[in-house]
Amino acid sequence: MKYLPIEKELFIKNRQNFAKHLKPKSIVVLNANDIMPTNADGTMGFKQNSDLFYLSGIDQEETILVLFPDFPDEEFREILFLRETNPEIEIWEGHKYTKEEATEASGIQKIFWLSQFEKTFNTLMMEAEHVYLNTNEHIRAEVRVESRDARFIKTCQERYPLHRYERLAPILYHLRAIKSEQEIALMQKACDITEKAFRRVLQFVKPGVMEYEVEAEYIHEFVRNRSRGFAYEPIIASGKNACVLHYLANNKECRNGELLLMDVGAEYANYNADMTRTIPVNGKFTERQKQVYNAVLRVKKEAYTMLRPGNVIKEYHKEIGKLMESELIGLGLLDKIDVKNQDPQHPLYRKYFMHGTSHHLGIDVHDVGNVYRRFEQGMVFTVEPGIYIREENLGIRLENNIVIQENGIFDLMRHIPVEVEEIETLMHTRG
Repeated sequence: MKYLPIEKELFIKNRQNFAKHLKPKSIVVLNANDIMPTNADGTMGFKQNSDLFYLSGIDQEETILVLFPDFPDEEFREILFLRETNPEIEIWEGHKYTKEEATEASGIQKIFWLSQFEKTFNTLMMEAEHVYLNTNEHIRAEVRVESRDARFIKTCQERYPLHRYERLAPILYHLRAIKSEQEIALMQKACDITEKAFRRVLQFVKPGVMEYEVEAEYIHEFVRNRSRGFAYEPIIASGKNACVLHYLANNKECRNGELLLMDVGAEYANYNADMTRTIPVNGKFTERQKQVYNAVLRVKKEAYTMLRPGNVIKEYHKEIGKLMESELIGLGLLDKIDVKNQDPQHPLYRKYFMHGTSHHLGIDVHDVGNVYRRFEQGMVFTVEPGIYIREENLGIRLENNIVIQENGIFDLMRHIPVEVEEIETLMHTRG
């Protein structure tokens, strides 16, 4: 891992809070993600299972976490099972956690090697009544690949068919939606790294640079600041490409007079930033570009006032839609009479603003959380309105990450330039 060690108290508290939601005599099992293959003998980079990381802080493949808060022997209430290393693994793959290092990272005292799992788990199951197992229940998930958790569910239910099986996801999704101070500090670090990279890009962009060159500037600054890299596939979209919401090619030339939309974020210690900025390639907005840009910015600022405890996503997005209608009328893109007579199920603003304004953010970029749950203090959201005018080859999106507080919000990207004058000034004072 490139990131600095995280204090184990974060994970100890997470487990303590989690245990309060379990039924009596419950055992919990979470598995690490697989290392996914590519072709031949190639593999993708490892990304830890978010729920396992949240409860343990362990960032290594082939890890199993077992929790049994009511087990008679106190020593066996929290157990980590790790891949045992050997000289050959050390030569080919490098260092793996020692038992002592795993305890220091997680706060879990009982560490076993994976070879001890079957026998130990059988002993624990003889005392358990409820078995909590993990699945990906994200509302937008398309699960097409069988995970280690999914394989374990099959084998566990076959071997122990008479236990009562429970869903782990609802508990973790509820808990993970509220970020602790330590988690917010890690997300702030990811946002600060993102800021450094954006300021670097402001000094770099000019007519003639390629979108992939801009991408390279970001990854350089991310990695040199202890980030693993991009939190998600970066969108570096110039001109008409900005009207493609998930544009990923990043292979066109940035031309004079165009805007450049950049949806990027750094990952730090498995926590994520999610920023979008739109800048003029030549350092100067045209009047039309400025009109549309400031319309998006006004919606973004007004959205901040609605992200308060007690509101809910559906109502929040409905109010954002009304704001966007007004801005689009002002830009001459919608007619006031047409808006008045529109089908409420198919609002006209959707032609120019076709995505949501906010989503949960955390260990996952589209973080887990119940969309019907009312906003609470400690939730972290993106705010990302946009206007996309395909007939003008003009797309603008602006996005910050905010923490809901008791009174108002805390902007994790408060220092990242966003006003027209800021952007133009910084682009014209490059060395």
